[in-house]
Amino acid sequence: MFFRLASVVTLAAILGGCNYKSVPDPALSARDKEFIALAPKFDLIDVNYDRYEIDDLTGEKPGTIIVDTKANFLYLVLENKRAMRYGVATGTEALGWTGKATVARKSEWPRWMPPAEMVQRWPHLRPTLAAGGMSGGPENPLGARALYLYQGNRDTLYRIHGTNEPDSIGSNASAGCIRMRNIDVVDLYNRTPIGATVIVR
Repeated sequence: MFFRLASVVTLAAILGGCNYKSVPDPALSARDKEFIALAPKFDLIDVNYDRYEIDDLTGEKPGTIIVDTKANFLYLVLENKRAMRYGVATGTEALGWTGKATVARKSEWPRWMPPAEMVQRWPHLRPTLAAGGMSGGPENPLGARALYLYQGNRDTLYRIHGTNEPDSIGSNASAGCIRMRNIDVVDLYNRTPIGATVIVR
């Protein structure tokens, strides 16, 4: 509680005079409500990583997603020189990815199939691979939604997705994918069409 209160005071000082606007949570289906209620919780996420509408500083066209892997923010450019900003977790230094891609597919409560290179690094995932992956649900590492990033017709194997580790938001903790809080990835999913451009820096 003290940590969050201190963060609120710090954030207010940092953002004084800035045009930040809190955004209501997106509407959720019955399944969303059930699964999100069962998913792991972490109440001490720094409020700096909450979801805000802000002035756009990216200069990209509306509909573009930009991921800042150093600051751990994801921006969705809106009309009228505004943007949505979300806190994210990005890849560790050895596993990080940067580049330009397209959202070629989207999925709600997606099935997770650990990639072969991940199984090589973490052999304890072999049973999950052998079982054909893990069904979508509150314990699934992809969380509530996934946006699949492609370059041309090639799947990069990187995703923007929810998480069952919300305490990782704001850090470099993933195997290269971009993790979001489940409620935030639902919001982004609803705003992002197939074909959207994603720039990871």
